[in-house]
Amino acid sequence: MWIARDAEDLIRDLSKQFPVVFVTGARQVGKTSTLSRIFPKASYVTLDDPARAAEAENAPQDFLSRLQSPVIIDEAQYAPDLFRHIKLIVDRAKKNGQFFITGSQSFSLMQNLTESLAGRCGIVTLQPLSAAELARANRLAAVEDYISAGGFPVLHAGQDMQRQHWYPSYIATYLERDVRNILRVGSLRDFSRFLRAVAIRTAQTLSLSDLSRDAGVAPNTIKSWISVLQASHIIYLLEPYFHNLGKRLVKSPKLYFLDTGLAAYLMGLYSWDEIARSAMAGAFWETYAFNQIYSSLLARGIGSPSLYYWRTKDGREVDFIIEKGGRFIACEAKLTEMPGRDAVKGFENFKEYYGKDSLLQSFIICRTKKDFALTPEIRAVNGVTVEWV
Repeated sequence: MWIARDAEDLIRDLSKQFPVVFVTGARQVGKTSTLSRIFPKASYVTLDDPARAAEAENAPQDFLSRLQSPVIIDEAQYAPDLFRHIKLIVDRAKKNGQFFITGSQSFSLMQNLTESLAGRCGIVTLQPLSAAELARANRLAAVEDYISAGGFPVLHAGQDMQRQHWYPSYIATYLERDVRNILRVGSLRDFSRFLRAVAIRTAQTLSLSDLSRDAGVAPNTIKSWISVLQASHIIYLLEPYFHNLGKRLVKSPKLYFLDTGLAAYLMGLYSWDEIARSAMAGAFWETYAFNQIYSSLLARGIGSPSLYYWRTKDGREVDFIIEKGGRFIACEAKLTEMPGRDAVKGFENFKEYYGKDSLLQSFIICRTKKDFALTPEIRAVNGVTVEWV
């Protein structure tokens, strides 16, 4: 059963405007399946095949000459120099929608892409399935189950795939292999310990020194590994917002896993009941809220969203703020079905700093079954639909 992706319309629109469309995202989020669904007549080649990757790297012109346009080129990070030769083809043909390229590592890939195909390529970042996408397909039983399972499509495809069996394979087949290719990690045991230490820090302010201590790895190595997780779309570092009063605000980023199911597996939590009984329940709810907002923004083509968190040195904070024309949409994530008066304190503090008219809208993302107005200016929502961003 196909579950429609919010980014499908964006991909179609970009294919009419650019000769190349690049779809990036973590391994197994459905990049190739989505492109094949939208463009069923496109030819296909994967550079995950070492032989094809070697051919693309060593004889790029011959490789491209045998492809029939439109074509989907999968996992292009294995032949990054290919982009220079694609540029020559699209400049000659002057036709939109010729190449659809996927890649799961945006490290050097994005640099090669922007240098070679500047002005010729539309870029889409695809996330794991959101709660909204599953709800529209009638595949969302409960938000809590979604949080523990995660959003990787294979876990929702009706194949009775058990997450406790799938995630170990995912980590060994993709994460560890990709990291080994990028950094030539000597000890996968160290990297596995590092992954678990990172997962425990989802929805927390990042401290490289604390992470280095807990993972037992040098700080410079930690910094490199964090960069790889970012480039592979496993984590996101949410920057703090500060304007004028910067010296009084926290400046370290907050770390979020981009799939709650993967984070849960790394912590040894296999159901919502286990999450709810753990000390991490609030962090998982906040991570869920972040991912729904972030996925919605990306699906609309906002590749570098003005999304931040806000926190002062004395602990006043708002979980998420979205800047729009100098004003803000503010969101708090609360692990409750019925938020109380204390849930709105962050909004009041923010307006004290930036003015009573600084907030366009305010939302409490909570476990309510039905959205409702908490005050005339603040709504309590469950985060499944986030059209308001």
